[in-house]
Order: sequence, then structure tokens, then C-alpha cells
Amino acid sequence: MLPRVPRYFVYVLACLLCSSFATLVPPVAAQRSESAVRPKLDAALSARVLQGTSGWQRVIVRTDPEALPAVAELLRHGGGQIARFHDGISGLTATVRLHQLETLAQLAAIRSISLDAEVTALQTSSTGYTLRGTLGLTQQAATGHRVGIAVIDSGLETGPEFDERIAAFYDFTRSGNPGVPNDAYGHGTHVAGLIGGNGNASQGEFRGVAPRARLIVLKVLDGAGRGTTSDVISAVEYVTKHKAKLGVDIINLSLGHPIFEPAGTDPLVQAVEAAVRAGIVVVAAAGNQGQSLETGAPGYAGIVSPANAPSVITVGAVRTFDSLIRSDDRVAPYSSRGPSWYDGRAKPDVVAPGHGLVAAAAPNSALYANNPGARVGDAYLRLGGTSMAAGVVAGTVALILEAHRTAFPAGPSLTPNAIKAVLEYTALSVRDDQGAEYDHLTQGAGVVNPPGAVELAARLDTARPVASWWLTSGVNTWTILEGETLPWSGSVIWGGQAGAGTAVYTNEPAWAQNIVWGNNIVWGNNIVWGNNIVWGSNIVWGNALIGAYDGTSTTWGMASQDPASTVWGTLSGPASSTAFVLTSPDSK
Repeated sequence: MLPRVPRYFVYVLACLLCSSFATLVPPVAAQRSESAVRPKLDAALSARVLQGTSGWQRVIVRTDPEALPAVAELLRHGGGQIARFHDGISGLTATVRLHQLETLAQLAAIRSISLDAEVTALQTSSTGYTLRGTLGLTQQAATGHRVGIAVIDSGLETGPEFDERIAAFYDFTRSGNPGVPNDAYGHGTHVAGLIGGNGNASQGEFRGVAPRARLIVLKVLDGAGRGTTSDVISAVEYVTKHKAKLGVDIINLSLGHPIFEPAGTDPLVQAVEAAVRAGIVVVAAAGNQGQSLETGAPGYAGIVSPANAPSVITVGAVRTFDSLIRSDDRVAPYSSRGPSWYDGRAKPDVVAPGHGLVAAAAPNSALYANNPGARVGDAYLRLGGTSMAAGVVAGTVALILEAHRTAFPAGPSLTPNAIKAVLEYTALSVRDDQGAEYDHLTQGAGVVNPPGAVELAARLDTARPVASWWLTSGVNTWTILEGETLPWSGSVIWGGQAGAGTAVYTNEPAWAQNIVWGNNIVWGNNIVWGNNIVWGSNIVWGNALIGAYDGTSTTWGMASQDPASTVWGTLSGPASSTAFVLTSPDSK
């Protein structure tokens, strides 16, 4: 808790940073300038201010670090209530009057004001199951032993699937208190089962990807699968701060909310970027807003937050059609496509099986009670969505880390950037019904290839000097699965452009822990990773997107075959509602 600041200092600060503290308390003038509001308020808050909405609003305020205590006291003096502080992003969560927001935004010490948006689990109902088989994982494959994965979700219900591997449980819907593991919704249990269920209740049939990984569970969603952004930020910050004590290598975020502001001011994005800088691999679900609810046509720019964070591994979903072969895989229609709203970054990074996956159920949960048709026996549920695909990738990252540490026990661990590069370089291309490759905004670098990623990771000696060749032996750039010889993508998507992935063979500066994924990097082989990219002949974007957000719907400026703006998604509540949640298409 930050110290309280003497009241007189608040007045001094207000006088220095704004014309008068008194302007904070009365309502702002009726005439509001959108340009004056936009720079520091996110889209949702700006829309509410411009509409003259009254009442109280829960927000996340980011400030200059040295000004945080004074701003907190300033908010208290104006009648606001401070819910919690977020030291990792120099911010706080508070409830303030809506009419105060415009004046607050004029304070020079305040960097951004964001809606404490409702985050939701990103699952749908679906059928089928082929996870370990389609991933090419055998009984002898790596298991994620001694790798720690933080599952930030709706919690976890204990059972034979997780034996003694639940290392810690914290309930951030109750101020982050430790407690007995529980999951009233059931989403977190299912995701954790895909990541690391041991399959004991099914004689191993429904094992997760990394069945010996340690699980650190942080509950942020309630019994309806909903929570607040501030709770997620608090959970991410707790894991980042206590990374060593908890033994966390990976964070899985199978949740999100619509993007209301650029990544540079989005407080949730800033929290996960700090986690990546601390050496934690963050995996995030892309979202389930990939197609029009009215026409079924594909819609671009549906990535949710925090999947728009440059350095996280953003995951879309693939349908496997209940077969083990990869040639019949298709990107799920609901899987959100890039680019990211506001910033125009190429997302997702990869796709993974996410449709109709069977994993551990929480028998006392809402998902189990409300979906009898999705039950598989008494211990499992069959669900789909990018939430599930993210869990598959988090488990795959655990296999990569285990393989690398086994091969090089004395060397530094692979950084999050290097792991993302390995996943992209070894990914397998996905084709549509006409045999054409999906564009990078739909499939990223391709569908994850755990055997290939593990093989490559076990040959990268991170102890070798920067800029030196760190591949210890030759590697075949293909994987054989179910008799099919499948070439690796051979590319890495950095800052929007798919470039020659042979850079993975060298200990490049780009793989360093403190490099933000997506910054412009120039390597010695004339590959420039930039922002202005043309994908094929239909999708073009630059540093900014053309679109509009009016508080009730979003007009996406880029569509698959039609350059005209297309409204393909509507928000579930009126502009005055507390949270905006994009409705998810039902996967069929």
C-alpha cells in the first residue's frame, strides 16, 4: 500500500499540473471535445464521456511513478475510492465519477485512464477429440517436468488429473488470498487439464500436453466466467514479482476483453509485457471474434486484449475434424484474426488445435452443470475455442523448456522471444478448403508442431556468445506425422513481416529478454522487420487502421475480400453498461 500524502500537497500538485484542483469536483462543461478526451481515455470511456453519461465508473489509472501517491490522494479528495494499486505498471484501480474523467485526463502526471473492463473466458461448445494424436505426442514424449505454469483463469477443482502438482492457489476475486483450490465456473479446470492433466481418470486417453508440469493457479473469474481487468493485472503482477519463489516459467491467459486503446497505454498489455521482460513466457488466447454473426463471413482485427501485446504468444484455434492427419485441419471460423486494433500488428502468432478438446471437468461447476451434452464420462468435458488452443500452446512451451534444459543443464534458459521464434519457425502451414494457405493474419506462422519445436530447442546452445551460431547440429526442417511429411514454416513473423527463419540458428540480439517483439530489427542478411506490410493481394495495413468505435459497435476497416469497411461484431451491452463484451459465435 502506498503512503497517504498530506492534503496540502494535493493542492500544490493540482495547481502545478492542472489549472485548479477545484475543476476536478464539478461536472465538466456540456460541450466536450473528442480530441481532448481521446489521448488519455480509452475508447469505451471516451464514448461515455462524450455521451454525457453520469454516475460512477471503475477505472484503471496509470501515472508517472513518482506521482502515484499524490494522484491517489487527489482521487480520494474528489470522492473516489481506491480499490488497489498496481506497482508494476505505476497504476491504481479506483471508482470515480464519470464527469471527473475529462479533467483528470488533463493532469500531466496521468499517462492513461482505462475502463476496468470485464474479462471473459474464451471457450465455445464443440465436439470431437484428437489432441495428443494430432500433436504427434507419444507416451515417450517430454512431459513438462519441473516447468511451472501459472494458470490465470476461473480457478481449478482438484482431482486425480492433477495429483500433487498444484503448487499454489490464490483467489484474486478475493484480494489474492491463498486458499483451497476451487472453480465454480469450470473453465480454468478444463484449460489446466489441456495443459497438464495426467489422464488418470481415462487410463491416459485424455492426457494433457505437459502432464508433469507444476501448476500455479490464480483465480480471477467468477462462477459465470467473468472478472475484472484489475484482478487480472494484480494476478499477473503477483506472478511477476514472485516468479522465483513460485517457480513460474509460463503464464497462460485464456481470457480477454475487446481492445479499447493502443497497446502502449492498455494497462493489461503493460502488465503482461512486464512479465515477459522478467523472463516469463506469456501465452494468450486470440479471441473468438473471427466471423460475422450475421453473414458468417470472416472478419479481421478481432484480436482481444491482452493478445494484442507484442511480446506474448497469441494463439488462434484450429479444427482437426477428429482425425490425426494434419492435411485436413482448418482454422476455426470463430478464431480471431489480426491485425491488432489501433496498432496494426500481425496477430495471431500461431494457431493450435482448439476445437472439441476433451480435458478435465470440474463436476461442481457451472459449465459441467449447464452442458450435459459436452460431458465425457464423469470426469471430462468437451469444449472448444481459442482458450483451449492457448492451453495447448502453453503445454507445448513447457515441453520446449524441458527439452532445452535437459540438453543444456548449465546454460541459460531460452528467452520468451527465442521460444516464440522456435514455435513459429517449426510451425506447419494450414490450408483452406480450396488448398490455399491461410494468410498470416489468420494462421500466424502456422499450427504448432510440438515434436519439431522440441527437436529444435534441444539443439540451441544458449551459452554460446551473442551473434554466434548456436545450432549444435543439423536439423531436418520437416516433421513426419501419420505418414505425412510436413515442411516447417521456416519463417519468423517479426513486427508484421514473415522473414527468413534461419535467424533462429544464431544467437541474435533479437532473442534477448529485454527486446520487445515487433520492434524494427535489421539483421545482416538484409531482412528488415517493419510495420508497413502487404499480405498477398487483399490485405494491406500500415501504422494505423481506419475504423470507428461508437460505443456500441466496431467498424473494422479491413476485410478479407472487400476493402470496404464492414461491421461484423456488436457489443453485448448498451454504451452505458459497465463492461463491453464481444459476443462469441457458436462453433458448429
